[in-house]
Amino acid sequence: MPGRPFVPGGAGTPSDDRSFDRRDPRDQDRRDPASRDVDRRDDRDLDRRNPDRRDPDRRGFDDRGDLPGGYRRDAPDSIPGGFRRGDIDVRSYDDVRRARREFNENGRLIIREPGRVIVRDDDRYFLRHDETERFRLLDRDARIERRGRDTVTIIDRPGGYQVFTVVDDDGRLLRRYRRGPDGREVVLIDNSYAGPPRSFEQDVVVLPPPDIRIPRDRYVVEADQADEGAIYEALTAPPVAPIERRYTLDQVRYSPTLRARMRSVDIDTITFDTGSWQVTPDQARRLATIAAAINQAIQRNPQEVFLIEGYTDAVGNDVDNLSLSDRRAQAVAEVLTRDFRVPPENLTTQGYGEQYLKVNTQGAARENRRVTVRRITPLLQQQAQQQR
Repeated sequence: MPGRPFVPGGAGTPSDDRSFDRRDPRDQDRRDPASRDVDRRDDRDLDRRNPDRRDPDRRGFDDRGDLPGGYRRDAPDSIPGGFRRGDIDVRSYDDVRRARREFNENGRLIIREPGRVIVRDDDRYFLRHDETERFRLLDRDARIERRGRDTVTIIDRPGGYQVFTVVDDDGRLLRRYRRGPDGREVVLIDNSYAGPPRSFEQDVVVLPPPDIRIPRDRYVVEADQADEGAIYEALTAPPVAPIERRYTLDQVRYSPTLRARMRSVDIDTITFDTGSWQVTPDQARRLATIAAAINQAIQRNPQEVFLIEGYTDAVGNDVDNLSLSDRRAQAVAEVLTRDFRVPPENLTTQGYGEQYLKVNTQGAARENRRVTVRRITPLLQQQAQQQR
């Protein structure tokens, strides 16, 4: 990123949740137990013992030996595609704030933090995350290959399947596809068919609000009040308004009136502690009904794509809330795969911060710290065959 780094002041509110699911692969790689709580260690002392810590962009080398993607112990802590490998080791939101850097580029504020880039343009914030991070967390043997100007992350799936995630030099997702043992490839997401990547605001599609002619509780299903049948219906239903053309994933992510054409399920069985994105084991079990419905839908159509959306309450600033909500969405997607075998390639995630409050309050509200899931397959694949 061009510009001069700036470290924002203010410590913010730390997370009170220091417990983690032992099955989380991030815990398995933790070498130094004392490093799990950086708040209890003096920053100056850390800087004396590890000079590279002073600038996260100049971190030292990893000493664990061979690393995912063919990286050796003497490889720098970075991967092609705009993000760093070490970003996946962030443990708390205090870690995120410490590593955050701000830049000015052509009048736009660009904020770089572990695994995410946040851009403020025309008083609106847009977030883009590392599209390979979730896959590298789920499969430590993921392979990373450079193909021309693109970077491809490859993970192996049961049954001889492979999943390919293709990103450009800036880490923008271009394509995601699955290759079967017979060599046949199925494209799940093609984010490049519309041409070169555009600015965030150019990907915002403004449509009239859809005319909802079904009961509200069928349009937005409350997971804690619905059975698996009602959830499955919402996650397989056609659009509530006609879809006239095919859209890119970025257009779906950044266009609320476009997403509103699909029904959704509020996973209100899962909420989060203030300043935390961790899904505790007792809450993870509550995702079983959602996972069963998604798996059933994928069995019927292996090309289904579901968007996991993260939200926060109105406490805190826009940047913190946007980043936190995005991490919450990713955490839920990781649990769905790790604990319930939902294929990771059929999921995508995005955080929306304090937008669309469920409870209209500017105070702390656990109900607003939530995650929503919706099927977006018709938005991505409508008339796809005619446009190829």
